[in-house]
Amino acid sequence: MALTAGGYGDYFIHRTGHGIGLETHELPNIVAGNDEPLEPGTTFTVEPGVYVPGLTGVRIEDNLVTTSAGARSLTSFARELIVIPA
Repeated sequence: MALTAGGYGDYFIHRTGHGIGLETHELPNIVAGNDEPLEPGTTFTVEPGVYVPGLTGVRIEDNLVTTSAGARSLTSFARELIVIPA
């Protein structure tokens, strides 16, 4: 995992994502160890986050849908870094 290789593995303290449906947080859980296949039509998040106590935190969330050809992103937000002054 890139977060671990970058020295931030200990600060990644939650699942990678979750299903989206009638409720905000639904199954499936997108988490290490869950090898359940995602069926076409499954909508889910991928939202890695790193939280360094007393320093900073960041989470980037994308929404995706599984198709017969793979996953398709539903998120169109720019990927450039946005720094918000303190």
